Amino acid sequence: MQVKGAAMTSIGTAAPVVPGRLEQYSTRVAFFIAGFSLSAWAPLVPYAKARLALDDASLGLLLLCLGIGSILSMPLAGALTVRYGCRRMILWVGCLACLCLPLLATVTTLPLMVATLFVFGASMGVLDCVINFQAIIVERASGKTMMSGFHGLFSCGGIAGAAGVSALLSVGVWPWLTMVLVSLLIGVALYKAYPHLLGYGSEAGGPVFAIPQGVVLFIGLLCFTVFLTEGAMLDWSAVFLSAQRGVEPSYAGFGYAVFALAMTLGRLGGDPIVRRLGPHRIILFGGFCAAAGMAVATLVAHWQVALLGYALVGIGCSNIVPVFYSAVGRQKTMPENVAVPAITTLGYLGILMGPAGIGFVAHLSSLDVAFMILAVMLLGVALSGRFLRV
Repeated sequence: MQVKGAAMTSIGTAAPVVPGRLEQYSTRVAFFIAGFSLSAWAPLVPYAKARLALDDASLGLLLLCLGIGSILSMPLAGALTVRYGCRRMILWVGCLACLCLPLLATVTTLPLMVATLFVFGASMGVLDCVINFQAIIVERASGKTMMSGFHGLFSCGGIAGAAGVSALLSVGVWPWLTMVLVSLLIGVALYKAYPHLLGYGSEAGGPVFAIPQGVVLFIGLLCFTVFLTEGAMLDWSAVFLSAQRGVEPSYAGFGYAVFALAMTLGRLGGDPIVRRLGPHRIILFGGFCAAAGMAVATLVAHWQVALLGYALVGIGCSNIVPVFYSAVGRQKTMPENVAVPAITTLGYLGILMGPAGIGFVAHLSSLDVAFMILAVMLLGVALSGRFLRV
């Protein structure tokens, strides 16, 4: 049952209601949409490279446009959500992503591709922040731990988007038609979720741009480490398996697949575990599990053990970031409409900078050393739980 709450505190938003089951359902759909939209781009990358006749270096610079667009847009997400509400913002940026995806499959000039990828990244950055605003509000109203499940739907969307687009492309469906179908599916999901997305956002407070401080900075740096780990798994696990463990390049991608599957399953089943163990133990045990998995995968010279290690990394990391987002919703150091974009931006920086950092360390020393440094950083995340009020 939905009960009308207090008067509006922001301009142009609907009257707040106490979120119930329908709002929880719409939140899950919104997380799925975000993961699905972002991952749908990944299988298009080889096509874009061939269509634009790019070398590897130029492609790397092009791909940075997505991350730059995301990071630059995130600080605006809080102020926009306060003014217009979660419902409108999710609809607007979701529709913007639907417009960008067919263009990403068809544009033939580099400047237009740069612009499209930047706008697509900006829409994804804002969407990532807004769905977490909604998740914090819905979880707080429910009085139950729900954040892991929400993030699990993002992971499910990511798997479905990458697998679905790859399957369509593999049977000969034109890339532009594939993206039109993806956009239509996203549109249907937005239509189903829209009525029960929150017509308001976090209460207004704080500046539009703010340097994270106190516990928010602490959480942001920990998110940076966990997201850095995800970026390392995405970009370097296959390289490690093929170069260090002798796995055929065509099979080396299974390393990331095992990591992603373990993380998804850990999140989908994570809410009752978080409720039973508590956030401090989740951070402690999760950090130790991820660090142990990274060490085992790096130090034991068998590819089967490496896959087991990557699974442990995925399980260990799965519920740490959701616990951090829940903590941001409870802290009082900074308004959450400023704090959520701050920690999300730091997390994205980890994804962007991590692979480059791993490559730099590997160039100076070895990939084994780079991964072991990451294991030590994950140990730091594990030990941080005792200093964090969550």
